[in-house]
Amino acid sequence: MLSTTLLTVLSSGAYTFPVTVSFQTLIKELAGSGTPLAAAKLAGLSSLSAEEASLFASAWNDLDDRTRGKLIQELTELAEDNVDLNFDSVFLIALDDANADVRRAAVEGLWDHEGRGLIGPLVRLLDSDPDARVRAEAALGLGRFVLQAEYGELRPADAERIEVALRRTITDPTEVAEARARALEALGPRSEGWVRDLIQDAHESDDRRLRISAVHAMGRSCDPSWLDALYAELESEDPEMRYEAVTAIGSIADPEAVPYLPGLLHDDDPEAQEAAIAALGQIGGAVAKEVLQALLAEGDERVREAVLAALDEVDLADDPLAFNIQR
Repeated sequence: MLSTTLLTVLSSGAYTFPVTVSFQTLIKELAGSGTPLAAAKLAGLSSLSAEEASLFASAWNDLDDRTRGKLIQELTELAEDNVDLNFDSVFLIALDDANADVRRAAVEGLWDHEGRGLIGPLVRLLDSDPDARVRAEAALGLGRFVLQAEYGELRPADAERIEVALRRTITDPTEVAEARARALEALGPRSEGWVRDLIQDAHESDDRRLRISAVHAMGRSCDPSWLDALYAELESEDPEMRYEAVTAIGSIADPEAVPYLPGLLHDDDPEAQEAAIAALGQIGGAVAKEVLQALLAEGDERVREAVLAALDEVDLADDPLAFNIQR
């Protein structure tokens, strides 16, 4: 029997707002309101039962385009701010929305959903959605399952289905570069020879977007054999490429990379500079710590905050118990 009342507690800062709302009333308010509902009421859409999700799906198309889009945006922000809220049932319904912006936002909202039931919808969107931005977002969303496959946590049939779809996208010359690039990034963690070949081909291509995603994929592979290629990209005139290269080096976390990073600690691009600082924190060790401490004495407030965060990461890696006690 569908619950007639939902009790939701939404925490915001030092305040807690208990809201009791009839689920049917909430659906009616959504359909009849031209403006977004208060956050505390929207929290009533968290963790819907199967019956509640069915009722919501029936009412979904009664909402106008603007309301549906705004609702997905608001729910995504709420879920990011409060880990106790789960709007996956709503996002899954929105994957079939007629509006491409809503579909794309729904895929984004499902960023931490790891149930295998999401694989089919994402593959379908990647293969056949008419909007390139949706296809790109679906490709990126499949990346979490590629990681599961690499760790042996995914059924072989599911892994094959995902890999076939992503590979087909990457090698399709008629597909837009953004979708191909996102598919390549998603495949990055897979330690298969054919994946390495795809990354290498993209890195050597004439398409800037594919080259940048190839560097991103190198980082996701955590394979030190890519380091020489990444060191070379640290000298790129493209700040986005430098950012991706140093971020990838941080992900690989090989101590031998530390001497290659000081040049970026004063990079003209703030994002590349902060990525270099973060990379030193990820790599850790005495040499990285010494470099960071030297930078701490000369940096501005933005740099200082980045360095302190990196030093925290070094200390945590060196002695997790001592770090926790200090805090």
